[in-house]
Amino acid sequence: MKTQVIVLNGGSSSGKSGLVRCLQAVLPDPWLAAAIDSLVEAMPPALRGTEGGIGFTADGGVEVGAAFRELEGAWREGVAAMARAGARVLVDDVFLGGADSQEPWRKALAGLDVLWVGVRCESAVAEGRELARGDRARGMAAAQAESVHRGVTYDLEVDTTHSESLDCARTIAARVR
Repeated sequence: MKTQVIVLNGGSSSGKSGLVRCLQAVLPDPWLAAAIDSLVEAMPPALRGTEGGIGFTADGGVEVGAAFRELEGAWREGVAAMARAGARVLVDDVFLGGADSQEPWRKALAGLDVLWVGVRCESAVAEGRELARGDRARGMAAAQAESVHRGVTYDLEVDTTHSESLDCARTIAARVR
């Protein structure tokens, strides 16, 4: 069976978005990108910074409520439906709850051929990227660098600390069927 979905999990500023772009360039077939950041941007402004939606604390923490979780679940099912309909999909996510966040993806993607990829980056390097980007709450990269990987099971892990996105993408591409 051909790989239908690649799930990239890593903390903020770990390099997932760059990896997605590089994977789209090096993989022989077209792959759609499905990023958690795009979901957040697609949500109504009323759900940003509110108790039921998604909010960011001054120290870089992320708080999510019931309305966000409901929409996130629908998004996950939509990604799975696209893969079942024949699209190959690159998922760029942040498993805030570690292994507890992987489980809903496992359920949604049941029966599909999935490559689970951990995207690691040393905290100090991710923090530097976070500062350079200027669009993230300070402290988010450090807070997520290790916690998003706790208990998560991967088929492959890459480390973007000292490796270029293109090199990491080629490593991932080599595992795609």
